[in-house]
Amino acid sequence: MDCIFCKIVAGEIPSTKVYEDEHVVAFHDINPIAPVHVLMIPKKHIPSLLDIQSEDKELIGHLHLALQKVAEQMEVTEPGFRVVTNIGKHGQQTVFHLHYHLIGGKQLSWTV
Repeated sequence: MDCIFCKIVAGEIPSTKVYEDEHVVAFHDINPIAPVHVLMIPKKHIPSLLDIQSEDKELIGHLHLALQKVAEQMEVTEPGFRVVTNIGKHGQQTVFHLHYHLIGGKQLSWTV
């Protein structure tokens, strides 16, 4: 598979990880748009939110709980942060592996 995030999961491409467990990994975005900009991905390859299947519901719930942990670890829970996932061409998705951007560490505008 030619997925950059799958290669990060496999250890073939280096990343600056901030969290990892048996199901998900979080790492710093290489082009941050805020002081805190972390990507959270499932280790299972799922192309986008539209490709989540009913058998993935435990994985997605686990990913959201891990996002909470990472937000606390990155010290952005107060005063707040943003979680974004891009879907498809018009949504500006550039890597077709489900991922969430955790963005914070400054006052965000609507368009960041």
